Amino acid sequence: MPTPSAIVELHAVTKSFALPGGQAFPALRGLTLRITAGEHVAVLGKSGSGKSTLLNLIAGLDRASAGDVRVAGAGLGKLSENELARWRGANLGIVFQFFQLLPTLTIEENIMLAMDFVGKIPVDQRRSRTQELLKLVGLCDQAVKLPSTLSGGQQQRAAIARALANDPPLLLADEPTGNLDSETAAAVDSLFDTLISEGKTLLIVTHDATLARHSNRVIHLKDGLVVSDERQNSSRA
Repeated sequence: MPTPSAIVELHAVTKSFALPGGQAFPALRGLTLRITAGEHVAVLGKSGSGKSTLLNLIAGLDRASAGDVRVAGAGLGKLSENELARWRGANLGIVFQFFQLLPTLTIEENIMLAMDFVGKIPVDQRRSRTQELLKLVGLCDQAVKLPSTLSGGQQQRAAIARALANDPPLLLADEPTGNLDSETAAAVDSLFDTLISEGKTLLIVTHDATLARHSNRVIHLKDGLVVSDERQNSSRA
């Protein structure tokens, strides 16, 4: 059997930040990681373990101090900021804890704007694709509303639709249910299951063990290192 292709590869990656006193804080310390296409991966760890730093490096929002970061076929350390922006728009969908929808645009305008920026989806297909995504996340009846009129769960589902706008192979989610009640969080997680069944790769950074239990691989970070990396049969309580 051929080895599944890697969509994320980090080799001996370190990332340090300068502290006010001049010392360097090592957020990641020689981390090596491989994620294959189609995996549903949860990264767990306490505050300061390196979870968010890892996500930012994979998203090309920050650069490694040393080591190699390759995502969706690109060596991120070799790309300029403009090249990174174009690569990110075509290959990644990012979901944040606090939604980050543009407040003066309607839900459908938020989604279409993501397509306008990247130009991957033909102009004459953008409105119909927006409607398909709204149907996927159950928000067809909220399309022309502003984000402030939606509940937290609805806003997060809208943010997921926006992340999917350009049909990226990889979704990154930073504490995607951390601002939601348990029932709404379960609905969002069910949506993630649907995306995995459709062939997307999902990497979730979270401190929520319940959310992690629904993934098929759980990675624990501590002090910038992988301390465990376990595959599991996802379960739904």
